[in-house]
Amino acid sequence: MKTVRDSPRSPAKPAARVRAVPLPEFVEPMKALGVTEIPPGDWGLEIKFDGYRALAAVRGKDRRLWSRNHKSLAEDYPEVMAALGGLRCASALLDGEIVALDPQGHSRFQLLQQRELAQARPPIFYFVFDLLEIDGRSLVDRPIEERRRLLEKLVPAGGAVIRPSTIFSAAAADLLVEVRRQGLEGIVAKAAGSTYEIGRRSGSWLKCRVMSEQEFVIGGFTPPRGSRVHFGALLVGYYDRGRLRYAGKVGTGFDARRLKSLHAMLAKRAIKTCPFADLPVPRTSRYAAPMNAAAMREVRWVRPDLVGQVRFAEWTEGGLLRQPAFLGLREDKAARDVVREAPAV
Repeated sequence: MKTVRDSPRSPAKPAARVRAVPLPEFVEPMKALGVTEIPPGDWGLEIKFDGYRALAAVRGKDRRLWSRNHKSLAEDYPEVMAALGGLRCASALLDGEIVALDPQGHSRFQLLQQRELAQARPPIFYFVFDLLEIDGRSLVDRPIEERRRLLEKLVPAGGAVIRPSTIFSAAAADLLVEVRRQGLEGIVAKAAGSTYEIGRRSGSWLKCRVMSEQEFVIGGFTPPRGSRVHFGALLVGYYDRGRLRYAGKVGTGFDARRLKSLHAMLAKRAIKTCPFADLPVPRTSRYAAPMNAAAMREVRWVRPDLVGQVRFAEWTEGGLLRQPAFLGLREDKAARDVVREAPAV
C-alpha cells in the first residue's frame, strides 16, 4: 500500500498544511533573574550569550524576526532571515540570541556594534535556546525538556547560521571557572521541568555573570574637553520603583564614529530638566567625579529613552560605577526595563 508521501497527490499536501496554521505572534520573552551564585538543584546550564535577544516566527515563506521589545530585526540580519526559510516545519516560534563571533568563537557585543557602524562584517549566528510553538501547537506550558527535544529535531547542531545552544552537564561552579578563564560573560541556569513564563522573571531562569556588565539608561552628557569632540561623558542610570537613579558618568569606550553618531541622537532628545530623581549627589566618591549642583550646570540633559551597554569594575559603596566603559547602544531593550542587576561573581 502506498503512503501519503508516495502518492502522486502528495506535493500539494505541505502547502495545504502551511495555510492551515497562522504565523505565530510575538510574545514578550521570558526573563532570567540575576544572581551571584547558582543554588543547589536540578538545572540545565548554558553559556550566556553577548548579543541581541531575538524571537523568530516562521510559517512557510512568511518569516519575522523581532527584538525582545518587538522591534523588527529583519533588515538588520538578512542572513538569519534567509536561514529561517530552511526550517522544516509548517510553523514555529523560536527564542534565542543573535551574536557575532570573534576568531575564538566567543560572542562579542562590540562586534555587533562595529557591524551597525559599517566598520566590519563579522559572521552572524542565531543561537536558539527555546521553542515556544511548533506546527500551530503552543509549547509554553510544556516542560523545558520537551521543548528542548523538539527544538533539537527542528534545528540541527552545526548549522551554518541557526544553531541550538549547548546544554552543559558540568557543575555550575566548574562551568563558571571555565567561563571566566575564556573571558565569557557568564552562564544561564534553567530549572528542570519549568515552563516558559511569558514576560516573567520568576527565578526559573537564572543568570550569573563573571564580568560586571549591564544596560544603563542615558540621561545626559557633559561637554567635551581637550581634544575630545561632540561630548565628554554620558550620565547613566537605572530604574528603581519607577524612579531613574543616577549610576555615574561613562567617559571611555568611544571612537570618533561612535562619538559623532551618539551626539546626533542625543541632540534630538534635549530636555531642560534633569531626569535623575536622586541628583544632585550631596557627597563625592574617590572613584567618581562629583555630580553636585555646580557640576550639573554644565550637563546637557536628554530624554531618557536610549539604553547603552556598559562594562565596569564594580559598584562603589555610594552606588556609583567604578571604571565604566561604553560598549554600545541596546536598541533591543526598553529604558523602563533597565534595573540594577546582581553583581558579578
